Parts: sequence; structure tokens; C-alpha cells
Amino acid sequence: MQVYAKWTDLRARAPIAVALGMFDGVHIGHQRIVHRAVELAKAEGGTSVVFTFRNHPLSVLAPQSLPLQVGSNELREQVLASFGVDILLAIPFTRELAQQSPEEFLAMLRRYLAPHYVVTGPNYTFGKKGKGTRRMLLRLGAKYGFHAEICPAVLRDGRPVSSTRIRALLSKGDLAEANALLGNPFSFIGRVVHGERRGRTLGFPTANLMIPDTQAMLPNGVYAAHVYLDGGKLDGLVNIGNNPTFEGDTRRIEVHIRDFDAMLYNKAIRVAFLQKLREEKKFASAEELVRQIQKDRLAAETVWAQMG
Repeated sequence: MQVYAKWTDLRARAPIAVALGMFDGVHIGHQRIVHRAVELAKAEGGTSVVFTFRNHPLSVLAPQSLPLQVGSNELREQVLASFGVDILLAIPFTRELAQQSPEEFLAMLRRYLAPHYVVTGPNYTFGKKGKGTRRMLLRLGAKYGFHAEICPAVLRDGRPVSSTRIRALLSKGDLAEANALLGNPFSFIGRVVHGERRGRTLGFPTANLMIPDTQAMLPNGVYAAHVYLDGGKLDGLVNIGNNPTFEGDTRRIEVHIRDFDAMLYNKAIRVAFLQKLREEKKFASAEELVRQIQKDRLAAETVWAQMG
């Protein structure tokens, strides 16, 4: 998948099917839109394009109302590539862009992409103050040279799947339901930072990841996970929390990778959370902590075996 961070003339890739949306977390509702664009492009030997923004529009329009991210831009890129998308066009959302009318936005699409198909969801809006709606997209398609297709919302338990709903599930720790709505395990990509090296001393070396203030995250606790590193998938035992046994004061993610002892400092790893094993707990001694980690690893082995 090719990735562009600014408007780029892609008209030579015709016929183009473009999917429009923020795609935060790329949940099963987003996936319906993306898969449809890929399907339309392949049917005509064309190019599938996902058009989105690198930053949420509210980061410019109303920073105080900016929602936490379900998934980072890097994670979104990885997931979209796995779906067979040909091109990701992810541009910065700016104040200048916020002033464009819906018609000006569609004119930009025609100028740089000239799509044959535009696919989006029922709640997508575009142009200044979100005045462009699905009805406008359907009505103006012929004028701007494309056929618009609005994918219906994906429902679970009678309610639309949404990033907002997934954020709420993550916040209260309902990992199973969040993963069902995402269509994949909730994942976090972070760069490994230096820690206190206590895990190595205890016989369970860990890779430490900081949690950005902008990131939606699960509650503190111990989780079974898969860890993606250098194209491979490994088994991980993960603690989210402050390390209370050693009076820690910084919330972070500590990842112990089974049968792995290489240095990972400054490397980016992807952690996919499979199941919560227990709450975070303060132990009376390091020895007591080690005994519990051994029990955690046994519990995690059952999850790893079930999840492949």
C-alpha cells in the first residue's frame, strides 16, 4: 500500500474507488466501507483509495472536545494495508480545510482523484461545519463525476458500531465486546523505552511502553496478548499500571514476551490484547510478585493456545 500525506494527483490510477472516513480503530463498520471500495476497484481493474485525515478535525475545531484515539495513525495504516487497500491518502486537517464548502471539497476530490466511486458510511459529513451530508453526496455525485454509495451501519445488539461505543467499552474494561466490535483484538503500537530493569532481575524481562494522553486504553491489570515484532507474532504477558509493588508513579505498559530476551529499546512493537487475567495488585515482596507472575503465565498459556 502506498501512503501519501498531501493531496496528490492520482487520476492516472483510474478507475478509482475511494473510501471516505476517519476510520479510528478501523472497526467492523469501517471495514464494511473499506472492503466495498476495494471490491469495486478490483471489479474494474482499478485502484482503491482510502481518504482520511492525519489528525481528528476536532483537534483544530474544538481541542477541548477531542476524543481519545482508539488506534494510532500507524495502526490504521497497518490494518488498511492488510485489507488490500492500494493507496492511503491521509492529509493534515487544517483551519484552511475547515473553511472549505462541501462543493469545494468535492471539487478537490475530482481534481486529484477523479473517482468513479465514492463509498462512505451513513454519518459521514464533509465541508465547513459538516454541512455536506450523505444526501448531498448522492445528489452531487453525477455533477462531480462519481457514483456515491452509502454503506449501512453495522449493528450489534441493535445498535450501530462506532468508535465512541468502543472507547466506552475500553474505558470500563469490556475487552471481549470491544474486540468483537473492532473485528480484531484491541491493539496499541508503541516504541520501547528504558525502564528500571526490574523485570529482567526477577527473571521476566519486559519491554516498556508509555501511554500517550491521547490514547484510549484499558484499565490497569494483567492481560494475555500477542506481540507483533519484525513481521512475526509472539506471545505476551502484559501489565498496564503503575507498578505498585515498587511504588511506581507512572502509568505504563510492561510487556513480557515468552521465550524472548533480545534488547528492544527504541523499537516499535504492536500489542494486541486478548483477555484480562487479573487486576493489578501490590505485593508484599518481590518473591511474592514472581510467584504470581508464574501463575499469570500459566493462565496466559491457555489463552495463547485458544487464540492461536
